[in-house]
Amino acid sequence: MAAQLTPKRAVSYIRVSTREQAQRGGSEEGFSLPAQREANKRKAQSMGALVIKEFADRGESARSANRPELQKMLAYLKEDGGIDYVIVHKLDRLARNRADDVEINRAFEDAGVRLVSTSENIDQTPGGMLLHGIMSSIAEFYSRNLANEVIKGMGEKARNGGTLGKAPLGYVNVRGRDEHGREVRTVELDEERAPLVRLAFTEYATGNWTVRQLAEHLNNRGLTIPPTARKPTNPVSVRLLQTLLRNPYYKGVISFQGVEYPGAHEPLVDAATWQTVQDILTAHTNGERQRTHNHHLKSTIVCGLCGARLLVQHATSRASGTYHYFVCARRHRVHDCTFKAVLIDEVEARVAELYQQIQLSSDDRREIERYLRAEFAHIQANRQQDIQRLTTRQQQLEDQRHKLLEAHYAGAIPLDLLKKEQEQLTSSILAIQRELDGYTADAALVEQHLTQALDLLEDCHRLYLAVPDRLKKLLNQVFFERILVNPAMDEDGHPIIPPPALQTSLKAGRRRGAGGTETGERMTAAQGGEKTAESLISSCGEAAGGQSDGSAFQGGHDEAQPGSMHTVHRSTISIIDPASHTNATGELAPPFDQLGSQQLKRAAQQAAAVGSARSLTTTPHSAAPSQTADCEAPTTRTPVHDVDGRRRCNSGNDSTPTPVTQVKGSYTELVVDPAGFEPTTDAV
Repeated sequence: MAAQLTPKRAVSYIRVSTREQAQRGGSEEGFSLPAQREANKRKAQSMGALVIKEFADRGESARSANRPELQKMLAYLKEDGGIDYVIVHKLDRLARNRADDVEINRAFEDAGVRLVSTSENIDQTPGGMLLHGIMSSIAEFYSRNLANEVIKGMGEKARNGGTLGKAPLGYVNVRGRDEHGREVRTVELDEERAPLVRLAFTEYATGNWTVRQLAEHLNNRGLTIPPTARKPTNPVSVRLLQTLLRNPYYKGVISFQGVEYPGAHEPLVDAATWQTVQDILTAHTNGERQRTHNHHLKSTIVCGLCGARLLVQHATSRASGTYHYFVCARRHRVHDCTFKAVLIDEVEARVAELYQQIQLSSDDRREIERYLRAEFAHIQANRQQDIQRLTTRQQQLEDQRHKLLEAHYAGAIPLDLLKKEQEQLTSSILAIQRELDGYTADAALVEQHLTQALDLLEDCHRLYLAVPDRLKKLLNQVFFERILVNPAMDEDGHPIIPPPALQTSLKAGRRRGAGGTETGERMTAAQGGEKTAESLISSCGEAAGGQSDGSAFQGGHDEAQPGSMHTVHRSTISIIDPASHTNATGELAPPFDQLGSQQLKRAAQQAAAVGSARSLTTTPHSAAPSQTADCEAPTTRTPVHDVDGRRRCNSGNDSTPTPVTQVKGSYTELVVDPAGFEPTTDAV
């Protein structure tokens, strides 16, 4: 009798799928949780049971049984052993997966508990168990179908350029109403944080920062994560910043299931800057550290045999004191390079002589500047035609990309092929955009950059000798991609150039526009076979015999030199000192690889001579002999000879000359150089 009067004991389980449902209406639990609670209590009262404990999962999906409150409830049922009922509002509150439903019900049977639903009439009869199975299967079908519908909707939204989910840092989600009163959700720039996110990309693209240093800098500038209802505002962490820098959303792209779609939001960075950031992050995959250079040459010089960095080493002798050497880092660590230690004083002297070789005389500077300004005027006169041609080609590539997406939607192209084709098209479009940016560059700024570069070349040797070491370091980074110390020589006396290290390649790519050699090749293909500025310069060099009239060898055509370890794509100049057995080969950086080239010098001299001939109306043919003497180059060359005790790779002057070939627009890349002349300091 007492047992019959004792009320049954029950626990209540309630759940909502999202945090938004749990907080709707401004209350702590929203609307759904209280409604489920009241329904469960009424059901318990109708059965004469008392709800002694409640378990509520807020913002948890039923597709998985790994829910904190559900697991607590199962553990409680097992420990207590005296619970009679588990009451839920609907079976789908408990599970939307048939396998999980079976496991949960098995746990109820082991604990001697009966499952009760306030909405479905289920019991332990065969009919009730059949209904239970049917309802559980329906719940699983609904969940899976809902997931497919959500994915389908997200794909459609991505194709239309919509933002999926919460906007990333630097943007804000905005809700509004259109003229028909319907809710419209858009994304706008966060006026407070967007400039700092843009700064993060532009600064990291310089290569002067590690992610940790940049995160500290941005935090000091006031960049924070917006607060939420549960979390206060926080500074940007290193991990978050690294994720941010990898996000293609900031270049105006929506990425969904590995496919990129044009976004409807405003990009914070251009595609070229974003790609430069990706290249630097990839180069730093194994970690970043700020390297301390204890000598001003260490940021520029490398081993001439393997391309590795050079380290400073000190050797002490009782008789003659301390000697300072450069040694190869690769030989020092893995012992597979034959580079011999070289005195630092000798290397410093060879580097100074490199500056003496690239220095322009006042007459050469004046002729080159006049010639390049004429080239720039030619570019400006034809810029509209060139811009129209490039814009048409760019639109054709965009149409190809759109057709690719349509073919993918129709099932004609698999996802992996779509990704590959998208990458190639994007690279070509970026190359064309860089050239368009060059044509639209401010004319006054271009002329200012040209004047600055020529000013540096005209006085570079004296300037290098006069400035302190910290400024010598900056000058080396401006003028040279790298300086090879004691490279091996081939049978013709030319230096064998080792392949560049990854970081040096990235620096060269950033100076040329974040595309590198591969992008340059694609750009050539995208322009229908037209010659770029460098290929035209190469043609001039081939017509001229490829060598200079001065005392230093300059290479760097788009073909491999005999015996070279990789294809040379930039101008080089070498100094050899047989007395000290040291030599240095400098790889000139843009734009000095072209401004300092003998081909440009001869082209400028020839243009000046032709102008002088035209101006002499009384003696129209009098300038022809001097023109031949000044503007023609030899076809054969003498690899090495002695000049003032130094061995220098140069050309002979006693062979039959051939004229220099000039083409209008050959030096477009020189006079339209968006990169500027700021030095870069690599942090690796």
